[in-house]
Amino acid sequence: MSVQERKQRERAERERLIVATARELAEEQGWDAVTTRRLAERIEYSQPVLYSHFRGKREIIGAVALQGAAELAAELRGASAEAEAEAGAGASASVEGVRGRVTALARAYLDFAERNPAVYDAMFQLDGGLAFAAEDTPEALKDGFAALLETLRDVAGEGVEPGLFTEVFWASLHGLATLTRAGRLPVGDAERRVGLLVSRLAVV
Repeated sequence: MSVQERKQRERAERERLIVATARELAEEQGWDAVTTRRLAERIEYSQPVLYSHFRGKREIIGAVALQGAAELAAELRGASAEAEAEAGAGASASVEGVRGRVTALARAYLDFAERNPAVYDAMFQLDGGLAFAAEDTPEALKDGFAALLETLRDVAGEGVEPGLFTEVFWASLHGLATLTRAGRLPVGDAERRVGLLVSRLAVV
């Protein structure tokens, strides 16, 4: 390995450590607790080293958001594929099979938001300097939306643009995740809400 390659690998490892530490601190104490000073103390780097990777907290939030988007996309695809496999080859195209995939997708989304509140905030609540729904939207964010679209395009209904339907379904999931976390909705009715959302919006 050349000196340049070693330096690049070390730089990438430092960036991963910074992002992982910021994420851990945010999940433990909230994003207000994440400062460059506290990050530097935790990972035992100087603040100038941090600034050589990220210009500030905003960019760190953006990096966490991109990481979260990749993880969410993988979980959504995994949930949909698992539901399809459980339904079996013949049943996967049936009404029950399609709705099963959509239900699994919805549950996976809400579970992710519940398990990773700080990451979810970085993705959708905080300013991480990332563009959404634009030409310069990062690929990880586009892929997160694509993971929803891949399953939801099958239930958009005749004459409905799949991308638009996916936006509405996603907004509904986001609303459920946000209101439940804020204590505005009773936790015990979560499964009934998912069932209602799927049965009323998913056209098979």
